[in-house]
Amino acid sequence: MKTAYIFPGQGAQFVGMGQDLYNLNEETKALFERANDILGFRITDIMFNGTEEDLKETKVTQPAIFLHSVILAKALGAEFQPAMVAGHSLGEFSALVAAGALTFEDGLRLVAKRANAMQKATEAEPGTMAAILGLEDIIVEEKCAEVDDIVVPANYNCPGQLVISGSVSGVDKACEKLLEAGAKRALKLNVGGAFHSPLMELAKKELQEAILDVEIQVPVCPIYQNVDARPYQDPVAIKENLISQLTGAVRWTQTVQTMLADGAESFIEVGPGAVLQGLVKKVDRQIPTASAKIGE
Repeated sequence: MKTAYIFPGQGAQFVGMGQDLYNLNEETKALFERANDILGFRITDIMFNGTEEDLKETKVTQPAIFLHSVILAKALGAEFQPAMVAGHSLGEFSALVAAGALTFEDGLRLVAKRANAMQKATEAEPGTMAAILGLEDIIVEEKCAEVDDIVVPANYNCPGQLVISGSVSGVDKACEKLLEAGAKRALKLNVGGAFHSPLMELAKKELQEAILDVEIQVPVCPIYQNVDARPYQDPVAIKENLISQLTGAVRWTQTVQTMLADGAESFIEVGPGAVLQGLVKKVDRQIPTASAKIGE
């Protein structure tokens, strides 16, 4: 059976996440402690015992989700047999480590750098995002293009759910147009930044150097990358796509569709939450989905 393993992004975090993995065995505990050393603060204390507010900070959230996903994948051992992998935004880095393209340490350093770069870009050029429900993608794209301000489609999550991103005024104007065009809802998201939009250009420049410097191996299976929803195993192309990802859209709907077309027979979500399973079901209600669990 062709199993696709998928890795979640920001928003899947919860207080207490990873505690069970930390206590699983000496190997998993050592990975968490290695992460504390690399990050320069005890992220495990925040993950296991912090407040929701603490966990929401980008510099904490992104490494926390990455650690949960990657250590869970490692803990699966021989059970982890992916025919293909993909990750939603941040999850793309988790997928690359799980598939052997990046080392645990390099992956974590990139994620930490990415989180800090995004935070800086957000402070330099504040923006926002909104989820548009109940419209076809093409209509959302057309209405965003009509706005005389920065606003772009950012996350193609599933049919009928597209997140837009840009300046506060740009997103507000687009929401108005999209509701007039028949959107069921236009929900402003509780984020401080315009992720996956041109306002992340500062972060992209900062991260580019780190990505170009890091060593990427050929992954054990194709990784379907966010920017164009196509499968890759060439390290040079993988790097280029990772760099483009910060200002480009997350084409999750198209990624799932391509994986299905390429023979995916089931999807296993590796990490906190079950958000991606819900999005997969919106693309194909019949496809089996599950959360990765140890010893099952």
